[in-house]
Amino acid sequence: MSVMSKKESDGCKKLLELLPKDDLFALNDTVTNRLIQVTSSREAIEAIIAYSMSAEELLKRKKVHRDVIFQYLAKESVVVPRNSEKYQLVKKTLELWSCATQVSNSDFQKEDGLGELTALGKQFCQWFFQLLNSQSPLAAQPVQDWGPQHFWSDAKMLLSHTTLSQVKQKEEFVGAELVSQRLLALVWDERLLFCPNLAQPGPKCVASLHGLVLVAVAGTIHRESDCLGVFEQVFGLIRSPLDDNRWKIKFVHLNAKRQIGKETVPAVTYDSQELLQLFTP
Repeated sequence: MSVMSKKESDGCKKLLELLPKDDLFALNDTVTNRLIQVTSSREAIEAIIAYSMSAEELLKRKKVHRDVIFQYLAKESVVVPRNSEKYQLVKKTLELWSCATQVSNSDFQKEDGLGELTALGKQFCQWFFQLLNSQSPLAAQPVQDWGPQHFWSDAKMLLSHTTLSQVKQKEEFVGAELVSQRLLALVWDERLLFCPNLAQPGPKCVASLHGLVLVAVAGTIHRESDCLGVFEQVFGLIRSPLDDNRWKIKFVHLNAKRQIGKETVPAVTYDSQELLQLFTP
């Protein structure tokens, strides 16, 4: 399972706009496990896209009827036989969206994002979570090149999470190898999948005067078809002049909690000043 690309997200939005309102609200209840209460079609579409693990998963939902996909393809000037089965239409739609290639390591890291922090943050999150989720034994995508090479040698990670009894626990890891291994264990050993909310309001980004870029993102945590909870994660990024001037991860703060009661679409709780203070010695 992978995070949607912008092409897929935009396409899903257009397709969902073709659904009747009742079907749209019912689909929202299914995708979000009834945790997200919406009052408009726009809110429902945003929640459905944010909580779907992939475009393919969304297209295969029962409420996304064959006729709706057929109608969407027709609007996009894609000609398909009238008697096409739903699986054939799903395949055709995914092919249409696949012209937007996945974000690669080099695509993200060579991007000069200091002038466009919002774009940099979204691109980083798409790259990072595609990469991390691809390590899961449940992932329906090729395994990508995960490892300590994406982190500074003295990288640090603070992991906060709540137990079943709602006890807050904290773990700290220092060094590229340990940070990389702990994150890998979350998706490989614990079989978790992370779905960041890249739609509105999306990630929050801020740059310090010394070249540190902070990217904060919120999202949901899944295991197979279950939504286990929500997370908020902050990354500290610094360019490496000895590694083709690419961005590498210096700090990671990951706060995960089990979902209790009704939740809104996950959103970052830090403001810009709090982000800057987070990594100030």
